Amino acid sequence: MSLTVAVQMDPLEGINILGDSTFALMLEAQARGHRLFHYLAEQLTYEDGRVRALARRVEVRRVEGAHFTARDPQPLDLADDVDVVLMRQDPPFDIAYITAAHLLERLAGKTLVVNDPRSVRDAPEKLWVLDFARFMPPTLITRSLDELTAFHHRHREVVLKPLHGNGGAAVFRIGTDGSNLRALAELFLQTWKEPFIAQAFLPAVSKGDKRIILVDGEPVGAINRIPGAGEIRSNLAAGGTAAKTELTDREREICAALGPELRTRGLLFTGIDVIGGEWLTEINVTSPTGLVALDRFDRINSAGLIWDAIERKLSAS
Repeated sequence: MSLTVAVQMDPLEGINILGDSTFALMLEAQARGHRLFHYLAEQLTYEDGRVRALARRVEVRRVEGAHFTARDPQPLDLADDVDVVLMRQDPPFDIAYITAAHLLERLAGKTLVVNDPRSVRDAPEKLWVLDFARFMPPTLITRSLDELTAFHHRHREVVLKPLHGNGGAAVFRIGTDGSNLRALAELFLQTWKEPFIAQAFLPAVSKGDKRIILVDGEPVGAINRIPGAGEIRSNLAAGGTAAKTELTDREREICAALGPELRTRGLLFTGIDVIGGEWLTEINVTSPTGLVALDRFDRINSAGLIWDAIERKLSAS
């Protein structure tokens, strides 16, 4: 089948085509004969029950510096003119992100949105994971300095990070002496209105933080993200490096627990983060990454698996 695909993402001009998962999805869609349109979340418009986007028809290629061509922008009715919307703009998961999800939710029953915008809105990555707390390290979510101090006292070393942060930004390790604990917490309180999150520090992070890719609730592979020298952050955007890895029995147990919920919620492409082969820290649903590295290590076509799942859903509807 030939589909019309609208991709809601950040500007195409600035992406790294050698590692960008959305670009990999676009290349695969085009190879299957699907038509591609690109637009920014800010180009969404709602009027009289219709959701439109000012979108450009694009063609993509794996050529650095010349990786796409685009036609002039045109209004695109996302219900009548489009078969699939890929909601792939990067976080922050802020009110603008939530608003875009509300608008795309208006397409329910008309156009398939991947991932389901209502589920994305209702599953913040460091909050929805609490539904699976039995797999998590000790975790505190609070705005209380006293609660944070007591948590640090119990666990001796902790990691402090913003609740809706992304890409490893503003992630701090607090050692046993508690140096800067209250100062950092005060900075967080001044910078963000929401609570922050603290977790017991896991020494196993020095050996990597595993990103496991799930397609329609089934694990298709994983990469191990290893922190750089002097770092605890393993995010590739924060200087981590990717390495080949396999799933442990515990990680398969985690995936089996998550799978039915992911399918029920329409979260077709997700990435979960696991430390030490056993500790679940995040469920990434907004704009998961890792496809290109996974394909390089495992010799698979993960974007193809995602499109297979999308096409099956459309055929069944």
